[in-house]
Amino acid sequence: MVVSTTEGVGMTKCIVLASSSPRRRELLAEMGLSFHIEPANIDESVRQVESPHDLVRRLATTKAVVKGTRYPRCLIVGADTVVSYQGHIFGKPTSPEHAREMLFQLSGQNHQVFTAVAVWNPSEGGGRVQVDRTDIEFVSFSREEVEKYLHTDEPWDKAGAYAIQGYARRWVKNIRGDVQTVIGLPTRVLTALLSHWDKGRA
Repeated sequence: MVVSTTEGVGMTKCIVLASSSPRRRELLAEMGLSFHIEPANIDESVRQVESPHDLVRRLATTKAVVKGTRYPRCLIVGADTVVSYQGHIFGKPTSPEHAREMLFQLSGQNHQVFTAVAVWNPSEGGGRVQVDRTDIEFVSFSREEVEKYLHTDEPWDKAGAYAIQGYARRWVKNIRGDVQTVIGLPTRVLTALLSHWDKGRA
């Protein structure tokens, strides 16, 4: 799939987004870039004694590098997002029970969201990666609210089982950091990474 836009950052290389996330696709399109979508299906299991920072950094980089073999003349963008609460890593829910458990733990609590963005240049055999963090405090919410939320489409492919740009935004009491990091692709970070291969350097 190719997404074409008419304005934005000028690049002499094609761009491939190694993600199936519609939120990341929307944020990248808002930057005014034309890009291909080529999801990377990799093992996202957490390694022993791996921090949220290190996990998202590894996964975003792996996604980008894996797709670089198919698109050797493009810049490959990989990204990964997790929620961290009291040292526990919350990825995407695997079942309604899993989603329910994560949401109940986050109710009335502070947690952190980590998103890594990686850009890989196969023609150079190198790339860049950056991890961004946003801190969020939720209000306390009822069991009824959680059950209502679980009957929507929002929780099922989101780290921590919630989408801050959707229904769950009403649960946010305080946020410190970039909301795009929570959505899954901080465009200011991606812009800085892509600038390394701008028209003067590509």
